[in-house]
Amino acid sequence: MKIRYLIIDDEPLAINVIKHYLQPFENYKFASSFDNAIDALNYLRNNTVDLIFLDINMPVLDGLSFIKSLKVKPMIIITSAHKEFALDTYELDVLDYLLKPIDLPRFIKALNKVEKKISTQNFMLYDQNERPFLFIKINKKKMKKIYLDELLVIECLKDYLKIITTSNKYIIHQTLASFTEQLPPDKFIRIHRSFTVSLDKIDTLEGNSIEVGGVRYVIGRTYIKDVKDKILNHS
Repeated sequence: MKIRYLIIDDEPLAINVIKHYLQPFENYKFASSFDNAIDALNYLRNNTVDLIFLDINMPVLDGLSFIKSLKVKPMIIITSAHKEFALDTYELDVLDYLLKPIDLPRFIKALNKVEKKISTQNFMLYDQNERPFLFIKINKKKMKKIYLDELLVIECLKDYLKIITTSNKYIIHQTLASFTEQLPPDKFIRIHRSFTVSLDKIDTLEGNSIEVGGVRYVIGRTYIKDVKDKILNHS
């Protein structure tokens, strides 16, 4: 599966350098580029990417504010001429921080971090041209494809998750928060500290509970208002 990447930078030369560096790498696919973060946000409302190369100093909306505004956050590599922002980005879970002008060996080192993260995480989203799916890592060597429209419930089991689909169940090693963060927020919702469910698969809403796949799940007290609003406004 190719890694779809987006470039956000107000310097055309910087965009061209990144595209040039990535050209020999067949597992990377260019999605789009923008010279401002506002247009990039509009693009991401209807499109998904796996990786963003992001400048910080940009007009209207700076790179740090852009990251904070994301509901679903892909991997992000900062590309900046200013090293003083590096400390701020660590709190935003940025994968790497590249100082301009970026040399090729340092760029390849950043790509190694991308590959490492992909190899250790439990899934990758999405195929843009087909039915959306994800891969979950069910053991050290095996990845299982699951279509999002078959996903019912994700249940937290301490350091593990139970993935419940329309046809099977799987146990993977990951936190519920990190898994939920990668799912499309218009299709999935966390209803409890232990459960995330598919909005499309909710059969009934009664009091402080819902039913999915014939099983009733209690909505947590801190989640109940947001959950009910989203269910009732979901189409």
